[in-house]
Amino acid sequence: MQTPAFGPLLKSWRTARRVSQLGLALDAGISARHLSYVETGKARPSRDMVARLADSLELPLREKNSLLVAAGFAPRYSETALAMPALSAVNRAIELILRQQEPYPAFVLNRHWDILQANDAARRVTGVVMGGRGVKHRNMVRQIFDPDDLRPAVANWEEVAGDLIRHLHEAVAANPSDDVLAALLEEALGYPGVPSRWRLRDLDDAPAPLLTTVLRRGSDEFRFFSTITSFATPRDVTLEEIRIECCFPDNEATVRACAALRPV
Repeated sequence: MQTPAFGPLLKSWRTARRVSQLGLALDAGISARHLSYVETGKARPSRDMVARLADSLELPLREKNSLLVAAGFAPRYSETALAMPALSAVNRAIELILRQQEPYPAFVLNRHWDILQANDAARRVTGVVMGGRGVKHRNMVRQIFDPDDLRPAVANWEEVAGDLIRHLHEAVAANPSDDVLAALLEEALGYPGVPSRWRLRDLDDAPAPLLTTVLRRGSDEFRFFSTITSFATPRDVTLEEIRIECCFPDNEATVRACAALRPV
């Protein structure tokens, strides 16, 4: 018999993707009756069927592995730590991007918004707006929402935090089995001053084409917009989940301020 967790897990993903049994069955090339049996545990899927179902649902590599394990099979995709020699070329690429972004901030993030690396420019700008005090958290969500961290320096906090909450809601909806994401969303919503309306995901809330983050302390102000870089067609869980956020100046004053901070 199949692992009992597989059927409910598959159904939860199908529901999250808003796909009917018939639609998924047609896309995966199986009968709707057989898919129903698989979801209820009356039939055990083959490894190939699990892979086709996961591909049809466009699951991330981590979740494809989870679906395989739930069905009683070994994971298909590796998860290699960034420090391992197998990813040395990737590390060189990341280091190059971080250096090339100078004198503007850049961060390497994982799927939970943990900051894995940051360039010197990020530390210099943060040091200015934090008054020389270090950040409390190594997670971007917590930095933005915790009043004892970076939050007081974000001059347009409600705009920035609201956009981040929207991304968190979307990530949780797209990854229903990720308990860490769900807990991070609840933690963010629990900080003081967070509007109660943010608890509900607003499906009609279209994001602005460009979001500017304004960091300010006294007369020092930095205005940045960001771009996100990811690795194309990854075959490793770690690579798929890494994002590199590069900040670019939104005005000439920020260009001059960042240049002035750069060591000679």
